[in-house]
Amino acid sequence: MKAVIDEDIPTKEQCSGNVNAIRDALFVLNGKWKLPVIFSLIEKSKRFNEIQQSVQGITPKILSKELKDLEENGFVKRIVYPTTPVTIIYEITPYSHTLKNVLNELKLWGTQHRDMIKQSMKNQDSRGKSQESRAKN
Repeated sequence: MKAVIDEDIPTKEQCSGNVNAIRDALFVLNGKWKLPVIFSLIEKSKRFNEIQQSVQGITPKILSKELKDLEENGFVKRIVYPTTPVTIIYEITPYSHTLKNVLNELKLWGTQHRDMIKQSMKNQDSRGKSQESRAKN
């Protein structure tokens, strides 16, 4: 880890503001399904059933709730066509594209974290095997 030199120490108010901003972002994108729904809609605009098919494992009830939350937060637009029966199409908004850098950084961190966990598990496994072989001798 790099040592930070010649940087001002943030004030309590700055730290609090940073934490609140991060908390807001996590609140909006929380849960297991919001990002997969957004990724599904990046490909193309879709009807409800098409989204459900592309996001495997999501129930209709949860998908409905997630779409409503994403619409309220400006990430998804719901378009109603007055046909018989009514046609409803969901599409991402230009605002959704503001997540591009955030998602890329999360992907990089997630990959790095997964590699660290795998290495930690390998180290524990090899320590356990060496202790077993010493105990047998």
